[in-house]
Amino acid sequence: MHKDTTLENQTNTYNRIVLDIARDAIEKEFTNDEIDIGKYTKDNPWLKKDGASFVTLTLKEKLRGCIGSLLARRPLVEDIIENAKNAAFRDPRFPKLTKEEFDKIAIEVSILSEPKELFYSDVKELKRKIKPFEDGVILSLGDKQATFLPQVWEELAEFETFFGHLLHKAGLPMDSFKYHPKIFTYKVEKFS
Repeated sequence: MHKDTTLENQTNTYNRIVLDIARDAIEKEFTNDEIDIGKYTKDNPWLKKDGASFVTLTLKEKLRGCIGSLLARRPLVEDIIENAKNAAFRDPRFPKLTKEEFDKIAIEVSILSEPKELFYSDVKELKRKIKPFEDGVILSLGDKQATFLPQVWEELAEFETFFGHLLHKAGLPMDSFKYHPKIFTYKVEKFS
């Protein structure tokens, strides 16, 4: 029982820190102040390791911005900061977040595992290998690519619907599976 409580406390601490970083990054953008990274990394060295994150903003349970990184190329703390600012102010689908909206938004941060290529011979085999609600999916064909976090399965639970929307997001026609696009999967640790 003691172990479970310790693990739960650690998870709660990580959750608070990750969300605080994202919120702080957005708030500092309004005031043109620099975020104090050392405040977060001093007691949390895991934030200095390279990591990939997605930051999702919602307002009244509707998407308000979502930007992220698929590959770990910089310290996790920096990745969260940049993706939080980009989700709030540079998501091309939305106008810049206003201060009024900032006070009402919900923030979710997803930390991604390294994507692994999923080999498949046809759509039938792909359907067998994909794990809905667990797998984040990257679809890549030619110079076009798109991804959906595992959370998207909650809205698009059917395989055909999920992949139809993913093809659309990538700007690819619905019959693109005849060209055998590359599929990569990843897991996320979600903080909200």
